[in-house]
Amino acid sequence: MMKTEDLALTKEWDKVFPKSEKVDHRKVTFVNHFGITLAADLYAPKNAAGKLPAIAVSGPFGACKEQSSGLYAQTMAERGFLTIAFDPSFTGESGGYPRAMHSPDIDVEDFQAAVDFLSVQENVDSERIGIIGICGWGGMALQTACVDTRIKATVTSTMYDMSRVAGNGYFDSADNEEARHRMRLATNAQRTEDYKNGDYARQGGVVDPLPEDAPYFVKDYHDYYKTPRGYHPRSLNSNDGWTVNTNTSLMNTRLFTYAREIRGAVLMIHGDKAHSCYMSRDAYADMVKDSKYASNKELYIIPGASHTDLYDGGGKGAIPFDKIEAFMKENLK
Repeated sequence: MMKTEDLALTKEWDKVFPKSEKVDHRKVTFVNHFGITLAADLYAPKNAAGKLPAIAVSGPFGACKEQSSGLYAQTMAERGFLTIAFDPSFTGESGGYPRAMHSPDIDVEDFQAAVDFLSVQENVDSERIGIIGICGWGGMALQTACVDTRIKATVTSTMYDMSRVAGNGYFDSADNEEARHRMRLATNAQRTEDYKNGDYARQGGVVDPLPEDAPYFVKDYHDYYKTPRGYHPRSLNSNDGWTVNTNTSLMNTRLFTYAREIRGAVLMIHGDKAHSCYMSRDAYADMVKDSKYASNKELYIIPGASHTDLYDGGGKGAIPFDKIEAFMKENLK
């Protein structure tokens, strides 16, 4: 029997974006197959009638639903979809202990549990469900599309392949045995220390104060997570970050194994100025290579957009919501 836990959900509006008067909003919960109760914000178009197409949204990796995913969900609800933005297991308002822990397998299950929830809502057409994943959760969205045939359309935005970064380093700069061995030594030494201490050390969120010589993409992260633009007290990236040993499963896992077999439609969006753009380019190329299902796959590159511009628009309307809306309406009909 599925059991849910009581979560302490915030009642006031505490998002980093303004509340829309075009949608109805409420908090909901649902349980995944690991028995973890997830918290989500549900957005529905006001005065909508009949069964609606639905979208589950999550990300970025280490963010919370009050940040980018909520903005995407609310905006897509304004455009006629019933949407939820959820906090992943062990983070935000969702359940799961220890906190700030992570597993790519549980991430996929969280997206599938969100689809479970949407599938049984009276005002949702269960044959018209899509998902949107942002940053590291773009990778998890694509991984979920590999296995869940209920998902008819998948959008990844400024996608991160977290398993590639964990195992190879940024730009594959540590893609060698010795570098991985050093990381394994450090991670496993930390596991011993954690067990001695009876607690889990944190990696730390986005660096603050920002060093003058920080890479440009770290400056982009700081500008979002550490300023009023995107800071939130429940965001791991804005505060203490993930546990140190959370990279263990990512290092030992490779995502997108069966991406060429995804039959549903996939739209991958990335800015050409993003340090992470190579991840979408490579994942897309691999997904369509020798695939029988390449005709409904698209890589959409936005000129001049950085990685975090696709979190909230970057003050220049960088998120192509018209494109996402058209894609979802075409493939959720």
